Amino acid sequence: MRILIIEDEQPAAKRLARMIEQYLPGAQIAETIDSVETAVKWLNTFTKPDLMFLDIQLSDGLSFDIFSATQVKEVPVIFTTTYDEYILRAFKLNSIDYLLKPIDPDELQQALHKYQLLYRQNQQPNNTQRLEQLLHNIQGKDYKQRLLVKTGQQLHSLPVNEIAYCNADEGLVQITTASGKIWAIDYTLDQLENLLNPTLFFRINRKSIIHITAIQKIHTYFNGRLLIDLKPTAPFETIVSRERVNQFKQWLDK
Repeated sequence: MRILIIEDEQPAAKRLARMIEQYLPGAQIAETIDSVETAVKWLNTFTKPDLMFLDIQLSDGLSFDIFSATQVKEVPVIFTTTYDEYILRAFKLNSIDYLLKPIDPDELQQALHKYQLLYRQNQQPNNTQRLEQLLHNIQGKDYKQRLLVKTGQQLHSLPVNEIAYCNADEGLVQITTASGKIWAIDYTLDQLENLLNPTLFFRINRKSIIHITAIQKIHTYFNGRLLIDLKPTAPFETIVSRERVNQFKQWLDK
């Protein structure tokens, strides 16, 4: 089984490949591609894959453009994206599933299982079934409304809407609220990224997640990165990593 990954964020692509290899030990990652242009060239040159994972928003456009420039409309697709506004366009294509980033391992495993059931038996879901499943994936996501935090020996239930940013340092994750209070939390940053609503929160780099209302100013920074002024002021560098800049801009412009 050959799988093509089209994803312009390298850490996300590597993580996805690792999870696929874990859940489908016999699968081969045919290639990892980071742009519409490169994907079109690859698909017009090599044998079609058995399954494609497509990030919808790529550095040079939307991955939907790939379908108008190649003959791959019959290849099953699992779409991946941070946003949900493209659900109906994904539904019109040969989509198996539509996974929101960061991809939950259980949801990925379910999507792969669905592919195996449908395509190894040479069956395809009808339009109603596909649309119902896609809508369920988007609407069924239950993001945290409160988090259990602690200071010293005290525990506190913190409403998520009070969070300004989260930061990890040497294994310790702390939450800073809009009022400037700092709380320790037992979740990892990876877990928080999956629990917090991506419409409001964005992971700007390996160590930090910020709330959109905490952003005061955004400055261009060397090497294609962005520097952010937060409120309250953070005691650490708040830089959007280069590989996340395009996605960050799209998040702000939503």
